Parts: sequence; C-alpha cells; structure tokens
Amino acid sequence: MVQPYKHEPLTDFSVEENRQAYLKGLKTVESYLGQDYDLLIGGERISTEEKIVSYNPANKDEVVGRVSKANQELAEKAMQAAVNAFKTWRKTKPETRADVLLKAAAIIRRRKHEFSALMTKEAGKPWREADADTAEGIDFLEFYARQMIALKNGVPVQSRPNEHNQYGYIPLGVGIIISPWNFPFAIMCGTTVAAIVSGNTVLLKPASTTPIIAAKFVEVMEEAGLPKGVLNFVPGSGSEVGDYLVDHKDTRFVSFTGSRDVGLRIYERASKLSGGQIWLKRVIAEMGGKDTIVVDREADLELAAQSIVASAFGFSGQKCSACSRAVVVEDVYDQVLNRVVELTKQLKVGDPTDQGTFMGPVNDQNAWQKIMDYIEIGKQEGTLLTGGEGDNSKGYFIQPTVIADLDPKARIMQEEIFGPVVGFTKAKNFDEALEIANNTEYGLTGAVISSNRAHIEQAHEDFHVGNLYINRGCTGAVVGYQPFGGFNMSGTDSKAGGPDYLLLHMQAKTISELY
Repeated sequence: MVQPYKHEPLTDFSVEENRQAYLKGLKTVESYLGQDYDLLIGGERISTEEKIVSYNPANKDEVVGRVSKANQELAEKAMQAAVNAFKTWRKTKPETRADVLLKAAAIIRRRKHEFSALMTKEAGKPWREADADTAEGIDFLEFYARQMIALKNGVPVQSRPNEHNQYGYIPLGVGIIISPWNFPFAIMCGTTVAAIVSGNTVLLKPASTTPIIAAKFVEVMEEAGLPKGVLNFVPGSGSEVGDYLVDHKDTRFVSFTGSRDVGLRIYERASKLSGGQIWLKRVIAEMGGKDTIVVDREADLELAAQSIVASAFGFSGQKCSACSRAVVVEDVYDQVLNRVVELTKQLKVGDPTDQGTFMGPVNDQNAWQKIMDYIEIGKQEGTLLTGGEGDNSKGYFIQPTVIADLDPKARIMQEEIFGPVVGFTKAKNFDEALEIANNTEYGLTGAVISSNRAHIEQAHEDFHVGNLYINRGCTGAVVGYQPFGGFNMSGTDSKAGGPDYLLLHMQAKTISELY
C-alpha cells in the first residue's frame, strides 16, 4: 500500500546537525570534482572524445566534471534503443513503474545534501535554493508515482446491457526531454520521470552548463531498477543533437523547458512531418515569463517589499517565475520602493558554498553579459536605485538591481532578463495596475498584495497568469499544491506537479465489447 503523498520538507539549516550534514555533502562533491561521465544508451556506457565541460559559475576555473558529448550517430543509436525498450516498458505494470520512482526518491532522500551541494557547485545555488531544488525533485518522484497508480484503471464510462465499455490511457512512445539549467535537478527529474512512469521511453538531453547533476540522477534511476533503454542519457549541442531528435520520425513527443525563442523553434520543427512519421508530435513546453507583483494601496507594505525582494533575487532572479516587475499603486509607491531598496542593500552576494550567502553567481559568461547589457538599457529607461554592478573576474556575479520609474512598455518591463533585476512602475489605481500586469506576451506567474477583498476577486478573474498568488511572493510552487505552468508565450500551460500532467504523456483509448 503506497502512503498518501506528502511534500518533502525543506531543511532547517539553523539546526547544527543539518548544517554539518550539508558541509559533509559539499566534501563528498569535492571528492569527485573533475571526473568524466559517460553517455548511457540502451544500458551501455559510451565514452566519446569530445566532452561537455561543466564549470563552477562561482569559480570559473573549477571543473565540476566532464560528460561525453553525443553526436547524431549516437543520438540515432539511443533512439533505436528507446524504440526497442518501449515494446516491453509500455506493457510493464503501472505499479512496477511507480515502484522505480519511489525507490529513486528513497535513494535521493538519503543523499539529499550531496545532490544539493552538487547544485551549489554546478549551478551556483545557495544552500536554501539548492535544498528546495532537491526537495522538489523528490516531490516529483513521489507525486507522479502515485498519480500513475491513480490513473492505471482509466476513467469510468457508461455501459449498456450486453455492452461493456472501457476508457483507459496508454503511453505515447519515445519522448525527447530537453531540460533547463536553472532547476537542474527538479525540472530535469520531473519531466523525465513523468514520461517514464506513464510508460514511455526517453532520451534525456540536459542543459550543457549543468550536465553532472543529470548524470548523477541517471545513475540513481539505474540503481532503482529501471530497465535498459528506458532512459538514455545523450548530452549534446542543441543544433546538432537537439534538432536531429526533435525532427526524428520516431519521436512521439518533446518535453521542453527553456527560453521562449528555443521553445518556439521546437514547436515549429515538431509540427513538420518527417519521412515515415505516422503521428502528430506532441509538444509539452514551459517557456519563461515576465512576472509581476501588484501592490494595492490597501496592503501590508512590509509583506509587499519582502515578497518582491525574495521573488526577484532568489537564485539571482534566474527563475521563470521570478518577480521582474513590480507594479505599485501610486499612493504607496514610494514607501514600497524605498523599503525594497533598503532590503536589497542588505542581501549578501558571494560564494554559494557559504551558508550566509543569499545570492550566488549567474549561470555563465553569456548570461552575465546579457544581464549587464539589460542593466545599461535600464539606466536609460528609468532610475537605477541600487545594484547595477557586475564582476566576472572569478565567477559571474551581479549585484541585485532595482530600476524605478519605468514606463510599462519599457524593454526592462517587457523582455525576459533572467537575472537579478526588478523594474518598478507606478499605477494610478488597482484597475490600471492589473492592466499593466497583463501587458506582456507572457502569462506564467503573478502575485497581488492587497487586503481589499473586491480587488482580490477582481485579480482572480482578470490577472491572466497560470499561477496567481495572493499575499505572497510569485515563486516557490510546491508539487501537488500549486500545479505549475503558464499561458500565452509562457508555454502550453502544462501544469507540472498537477493532477493532469501525466495525461500529457499518454493517449486515451476506448474499448467497447459486445456480449
């Protein structure tokens, strides 16, 4: 009997025992820095001469590890392994598939601080952010295992005398998982195991800046008893391996998390028929956001300021759910803005291995340069109140940045920066604040800080986002509690961690039998 789903608790690092456990996790990770990791294709480990090198973004001379790099020939080999494994995996009992996920969750729970510490090194995640990432991955394993068991008998439909009708779900086939670097464990794990537990076989192509955490996850799935060929590990370049697999006739679906532009490109490529293809490919895409916290005149202003700072600068603003826009009603604009600046100046930026660090580096040199360029644009468009400085001499560090008095249509208010930058705009009233909040092409998350019930109800109806939060920040969706996914250019509104997410990886089959 599987126990009911329970959210994995976050670690309290004020407890000395937990603090020591994390430091031990860091030591474990440091003991294997710089190692090589193979591809996994059909259960076979394959080493290639060409490697993807993973560097620590807080110390760019430190090599976290090297993974073998797949080419098209190896991608094809992996595809055939997945096609072959699907023949048996699709017929494996859902309970058996779920058991693999539950065992993997148990293994990762025992090694929780090691996995988190690896993200501290590979992704630059401070302790709390890394711990939450690992917990979310465990949650996905636990939640999707239970969801599959709940779905295994399908849904009741009507039958008639002498006629028995069944409505059930069967897996799709081979899926391509293209995972992001910003939640290098949670999203990579969640998207992969949702596909697998649904009875599909997959090729996992992790982000090129965070492939080591993915390699460790693949090892855990093997240890948990996943049969050969169900999960194939094929890191490689998007233009060579990614495009090849998205276009492939045997690809049945693509599960992608990343930027709007890459998502649109995948969506377009997947819509084209390849020779020998006999289905329409399904695309599950989560493509980013330009998320707003709206502050009403009737609001807890301290809560508003704290929510903006935590949501804007947690993990250096590198979350698709991050608050990159604050729209504040003019009556309280100055109070909220001044308090946000005060709180921002108190944040500690530095080495994420230090427990006291709130904000570590950004992802890599490209990210650093892009964010610094946006800050220059922001200086022209509005008033820089704090931050704006960057230092990439040792790692890719940028100070948390607040830019005020922006036009709602300014580039800083419209384009996804994906860094520690928040823009402020003043609204005449709550109606205008909601209008501004909805004026982007995205629709992922948003928050409203207000004590006015009528305004809260208005936001329920009119704030067009997939995840709306009232009187809290706009980041930190919990699996099974706040299913996550957005509207418009934020993707296909595929609600990860929700009751219908697994259905995106399956197709419904009706069977009617006359007696």
